[in-house]
Amino acid sequence: MPILPIIAAGLAGWAFGAVWYSIFSKPWMTASGVATDDTGRPAKQKSPLPYVISLVSAMIVAATMYYAFDMLNIVTIGKGFTSGLGIGACFAAPWLATTYGFAGRPFKLTLIDGGYATFGSAVIGAVIPLF
Repeated sequence: MPILPIIAAGLAGWAFGAVWYSIFSKPWMTASGVATDDTGRPAKQKSPLPYVISLVSAMIVAATMYYAFDMLNIVTIGKGFTSGLGIGACFAAPWLATTYGFAGRPFKLTLIDGGYATFGSAVIGAVIPLF
């Protein structure tokens, strides 16, 4: 399994998440119940561990999608994008909706996190066929 497309796709998905959560940071913090400090940033976030975990997770998603795309012969950006979109919308987002529903989490949180899972997977899927 070539490493370059996995790293590039994983980084692209991770970077998309940085943009996504920058746009939705305030509604996400409200919906998730994260306490904020005077600057509006998470009050207890001192560790870089969540960023490391999210990067590793994006790489795992990219590697898994690369393997699936190779088996399914998905070789165009368009098919990669739509396949990734389907993976996010039909696999990842429903799992989030299920667990958030049982946990009593706000539906807005499901939409924000499920949206990232959906569109982040689409970004990863679009990058994989570039290699």
